[in-house]
Amino acid sequence: MRVPLIAYPFSWLPPVIQAGMIYYPIIAAVGIPANVVTIVILSRGKCGLSRCITRYLVTMAAADLLVIITDVILFRINDYYFPTTFLYITPVCSFLIALMRAVTDISVWLTIAFTFDRFVTICCQKLRTKYCTEKTASLVIGTVCLLFCIKNIPWFFTFEPYYTIDHVPWGCKAKPEYYTVTAWVTFDWIHRCFTPLLPIFLILLLNALTVRYIFAASRVRRRLRGSKKDVNHNDPEMENRRKSIILLFAISGNFILLWMAYVIYFLLYRIANHYYSTGFNDPMLIADFTSYMLLLLSCCTNTCIYAVTQAKFRDELKNGLKYPLRIIFNLSNNTTGNENQ
Repeated sequence: MRVPLIAYPFSWLPPVIQAGMIYYPIIAAVGIPANVVTIVILSRGKCGLSRCITRYLVTMAAADLLVIITDVILFRINDYYFPTTFLYITPVCSFLIALMRAVTDISVWLTIAFTFDRFVTICCQKLRTKYCTEKTASLVIGTVCLLFCIKNIPWFFTFEPYYTIDHVPWGCKAKPEYYTVTAWVTFDWIHRCFTPLLPIFLILLLNALTVRYIFAASRVRRRLRGSKKDVNHNDPEMENRRKSIILLFAISGNFILLWMAYVIYFLLYRIANHYYSTGFNDPMLIADFTSYMLLLLSCCTNTCIYAVTQAKFRDELKNGLKYPLRIIFNLSNNTTGNENQ
């Protein structure tokens, strides 16, 4: 059986392990309340967003929350601190990894669905009334969830135990054929292409098309308004587009920035055929750990993006923070008044 890392003096552990033992609990402590708060605030429908956008953003926050629960808490924190729990039994561990991959894919492709929805809203006026509806959003979200749950079933059959004790298999390590058999290598490439190579390409493409359309539409509107010096703030249509673009680009840019290290790592280890690390100081292992730290950070940052870009979201967040303080203040006043009596 594995000995928990906390059984060793912290200073004895490799730096990359030390970083993980500190980083992932912080991600969990920040990410869970941040996403829960986001879901609650957006679900109230008082942020000035359409019901279609709200449906996407709420589901994205829920998917990010599931990523933190499965990947950060049940997988990584459990591996660092509690490696002897039932979650480390091979079938359970294999199922957890398959679930983890599925919710990560769903989180990523909901970002693509949201980006495409914004592209249609801004650039496709005829299609907008039919596509950008709450019903369509629900259909797209359900389809994404179903497809990527099915797509990640093979992960359950990828792993074998590290060791067996009393006929119970423990741990999950990739089978050797995963790196050599054509079918598994193809599956791995398909998986990486779907998350995140293709999403990054689609985000860049859709955003480029959206920007081109906005610039062209802005020039036309300025001509129609008869003044090249007219500013967008005097044009309600351009103001709405500006807010949509800020939110879209913030979410898209955050996704690309935090996933790029993972993309670079995947390409390097596949090109170099570097499948097994030589130790905790191996640069490829450090790159692997760092890339996962960054991509999991993306599950905590959307709340900050909404708070920075959406004034009404900030107002709702402030009100939500003030309410518990008011309760505490009233309770303290009542207690003081009873003592005085």
